[in-house]
Amino acid sequence: MAKHAVLSSGAKMWKCLACAKSELRLDLTLACGQSFRWRETAEGHWTGVMGGRVWTLTQTDDTLWYHVYKNHDRREEGSSSDRQRRAGVTLQQENKPDVRFKGALKKEEEEEPVAVTPLQDTEEEEMLRDYFQLNVKVDDLYREWGRADPHFKHIADIFTGVRMLRQDPTECLFSFICTSNNHISRIQGMVERLCQALGISLCQLDQTSYYDFPSLSALADSSVEACLRELGFGYRARFLQQSAKQILDTHGHQWLEGLRSVPYLQARDALRTLPGVGTKVADCVCLMSLDKPEAVPIDTHVWQIAKRDYKYDAGNGQKSITDKLHKDIGDFFRKLWGPYAGWAQSVLFCADLKKFQKLKEMQHLEKPKKEEDGEEEKMLAYVVKPNAAGGIRGGA
Repeated sequence: MAKHAVLSSGAKMWKCLACAKSELRLDLTLACGQSFRWRETAEGHWTGVMGGRVWTLTQTDDTLWYHVYKNHDRREEGSSSDRQRRAGVTLQQENKPDVRFKGALKKEEEEEPVAVTPLQDTEEEEMLRDYFQLNVKVDDLYREWGRADPHFKHIADIFTGVRMLRQDPTECLFSFICTSNNHISRIQGMVERLCQALGISLCQLDQTSYYDFPSLSALADSSVEACLRELGFGYRARFLQQSAKQILDTHGHQWLEGLRSVPYLQARDALRTLPGVGTKVADCVCLMSLDKPEAVPIDTHVWQIAKRDYKYDAGNGQKSITDKLHKDIGDFFRKLWGPYAGWAQSVLFCADLKKFQKLKEMQHLEKPKKEEDGEEEKMLAYVVKPNAAGGIRGGA
């Protein structure tokens, strides 16, 4: 039986690309609630499903290492269009040859293992660069946000390399429909059961089976709601099935990916027409799969960050987040951080998760007392407030 790859066993079966930890931290980016498909399978090694393939990722100080596993033969499973979508091909590309994904389709359709070719090397690296959006220099953004926002600078010294994933829109949307009144570990279990029930089996490693995310057609089937209710999805089961059916009946397979090319507010409003999709879920999908870096998802957690760390007092008398409050808090952060505000917000969200509090404690212990005291005085003396021009000013 195949086992999860570990870099220390030898780098021969691994490929790599140059990527500093200041640009990407796997432990923070993959575990902060953006995607729910990644698990730490060995210390510093993360295994998950992306682009219809199973990957293990790890990193050293300046290098991102990746191992891609061979899938089961799946010629008899799923339609041609489903296989192509899982390999990363959009439906708009299906009717024309595409060199980038040639290797993926060949790999799926042959029973015998396919030798790694330079074309496949290039294709896998491109998939990884696209998924982590490595064309965006997050180190530069951190410096820009730090100059504008002293609180961000304080947090950024600990939580480096948090970046937004560019996920498959179908996977992102239907995963986030599961997040209503939920927490990360429970959402991970639900998404895993969804894939086991409706997705195609990809491979098995150390007794763990990996499945692709279900297609829209599989999710829209009339039997899905009952199936998912039996698996513990509750009221979310109906939202998942009805949203998939509405997309196919009203818009077609291309619709979700097509939202990448329309303005942010138009994409968000379009998503909000789906059952189970409110403003926060729509913003998550816009930010994490539809190329809308200005989207700032607002929930009670982010509202608390705004009030606690930025003295944001609008809506103080309210018990819930209205559309107006959602817009006002989002606009506050967009004025502060600029066009990549959603990326900056994800750093603060990550830093506030209980699972990462040990990082703050370690940093606290490592700092010399005098330096720490000086920084605390500076933070207490400086409150970030937006000015009329949309910039910031400091004040006691």
